[in-house]
Amino acid sequence: MLIASALPLLSMTAMPAHAQRYDNGPVDRVVQPVIRGFNVDEVRRIAPGVELNFDVYGTPGGRAYLQIAGASRNLQLTETEPGLYEGVYTIGSRDRISATSAVTANLRVGNQVTTGVLSESLQRGVGRHEPPRRGDLAVAPRIERFDVQGIEDLRPGNELNFMLRGTPGAKVEMVIEGTKGVFFLPEVRPGEYEGSYVIRRGDRLQRATAVTANLRVNGRVTSATLGKPLQLVGSAPPPPPREVRYCSNCATVEAINVIEVKGDGNYIGTIGGGVVGALAGSQVGGGNGRTAAEIAGALGGAYVGRNIDRQNDRNTRHFEVVIRFANGGTQTVQYANDPGLRVGEKVKFDDGALVRDNG
Repeated sequence: MLIASALPLLSMTAMPAHAQRYDNGPVDRVVQPVIRGFNVDEVRRIAPGVELNFDVYGTPGGRAYLQIAGASRNLQLTETEPGLYEGVYTIGSRDRISATSAVTANLRVGNQVTTGVLSESLQRGVGRHEPPRRGDLAVAPRIERFDVQGIEDLRPGNELNFMLRGTPGAKVEMVIEGTKGVFFLPEVRPGEYEGSYVIRRGDRLQRATAVTANLRVNGRVTSATLGKPLQLVGSAPPPPPREVRYCSNCATVEAINVIEVKGDGNYIGTIGGGVVGALAGSQVGGGNGRTAAEIAGALGGAYVGRNIDRQNDRNTRHFEVVIRFANGGTQTVQYANDPGLRVGEKVKFDDGALVRDNG
């Protein structure tokens, strides 16, 4: 579907690159830089102290600088990530920059240089610079096809490949919603334009993100919107991170003790007999041997506890469940009957009772 473009767009004029030579003649491989995008953040007014933010997208590993008509100095751009050059020009009192000042970007890689001309105005609402028409030779532009090779994952570093077929000899600019800047599709064959876009960290791309292509010929422009998703059908985006919940009354069963109580209500043993054994050992030991006797009593407590069980058939059995909360605190909950819990089980402490945590 063809639509009229209302977006501020950029145009780029490429300078021919000459083959790089060494003493032994022409080299087989020459790096010819390409500017794929050129953008400026339009400001509300042009005045001393106002900052102009520029972005140039192109061949990585080069040097990029800008020439602004009416400026007292050139602007050297910094490659902040591979292929992205950024810079800020602060308007000075000696500058004679206007809203429609021409801006030229130069990208040098080795001995090769390419140039891009900004067609966007520096000030909002002023409009764009349009190249002059060639009188009767003006051709009505057309776009026959606009396509993308979808990918499975729209994460930073992955590459989207675009293709457009239309009027030959034109300039094709592409606007991707959720990204910053305007990007170019170079003409690889007459009427066929191809280019790739590498997803950056700050992009906000989704499967159905809108992409618009604008084809310009002699000052006339036609636009088309991409009619397919960027992400392959059937490839679901990664699930959102699971929300970590904090539960103040959630705990884990740390121990379950079985308590034997005589008819008069006195505790006489625990599971394993450890407590009873320790008490017996403390009665036997004395002086330096007291600690050793307590340890021996604790180890032999299981045997003592079992003997107590046999001698007290009328004992009542109770249960103590020790739980540990997420903050490290512990609490003991008593039961007259077996609660049916296991060590390591997740529980919630609700109104003095424990319930299993199935969340």
